Amino acid sequence: MATINGKDIHKLVVACDAGMGSSVMLASTLRKQLGKTGVTVEHTPVNSIPADADVVVCHNGLAARARSVAPGKPIVPFQIFLGDPAVTRVVKAIQQGTDLDV
Repeated sequence: MATINGKDIHKLVVACDAGMGSSVMLASTLRKQLGKTGVTVEHTPVNSIPADADVVVCHNGLAARARSVAPGKPIVPFQIFLGDPAVTRVVKAIQQGTDLDV
């Protein structure tokens, strides 16, 4: 398990299988929630996670692929695209500058 502080997250990437659809919707929601924090939120296919991502959020079924594409990056897997507690913990850590265990 790794820990990253919300203050150290400057770029959050939502990764999905094709980089379209549900990841776009989640990225849009996160942009609104994190708008005042200055955190950049992007969406991308899981095979194209950018090297400068500070944290990657992806569906649980893609977490192993995300870890192989972006080794060493904090990966936050979730089960549902809206209202998942794992995503809520990421938002809370960024907004409050608290530690996020992943």
